[in-house]
Amino acid sequence: MTSRTLITRIHLPPGPPSSAVVRDLVRLAFNEYRWFQPAVYGRFGEDGRLDPRDTDYSALFAYYDEFQNVTIADSMDRDFLMIFPARGAEFPWIGNISWSTSFPDTMPEEWRDAHLRQVVEVMRLVGAPLGQAGLDEDQRRKNELLIPSPDGFTNQTFTVRDPSEGLAGLFWRNIFGPPFVRMFGDRLLSLPPGTAQDLGDGLVLVQPYELPTQAMTPEGDAAEECLITVLGPGCFYDHQHQSKPTRVPEFTLPAK
Repeated sequence: MTSRTLITRIHLPPGPPSSAVVRDLVRLAFNEYRWFQPAVYGRFGEDGRLDPRDTDYSALFAYYDEFQNVTIADSMDRDFLMIFPARGAEFPWIGNISWSTSFPDTMPEEWRDAHLRQVVEVMRLVGAPLGQAGLDEDQRRKNELLIPSPDGFTNQTFTVRDPSEGLAGLFWRNIFGPPFVRMFGDRLLSLPPGTAQDLGDGLVLVQPYELPTQAMTPEGDAAEECLITVLGPGCFYDHQHQSKPTRVPEFTLPAK
């Protein structure tokens, strides 16, 4: 049985989450949700080890308190949880929580239901304006842009750097917070039946297809394009012409 990698990215508001929020997040992820068994942590998962028999994460929390970021991995370097908030003022919305997990091509409905519920809970915990989940390779093809240079090398950049620049595309799951719900307006009500769901608290799920493995297929691409047409192509990166979105959500920076 083959397995693939699913990336769930929860975009953070500006600034590091508080220590209390990170403690709640870690306990949810590992004690309640059981995303994976954490084994190592640090900047690249190399600064400390965790005892799989112990749920005392005090050393991990101390690391976050000092560095304001942390990567947590399992013993096989297969599953990861990365908390990387924005650190500077130039791109205040660039921070995110990224959960990477491998899964078989057959994904049980029970797992999919739990995934949605858990991601929504984490978004509410951190006040996220946007949550996205999809295949690793689908996210890379939409988020990354390779530009040939005259010297023969290839430079890598981003289609959109953060949510304030708009959207790189639609993925398997797209959970839009209030800034995006306001941007789309009544277009959300015009989406085909079964592709949008009001989750409460200003969050709306838009899901083009049932399974993440339907991404990067002719049927999946067509489903995404159909929804993009309804929501407004100007809200999304134009991959054909390599141009950024012309409509972006309105974000408000927190008061200092």
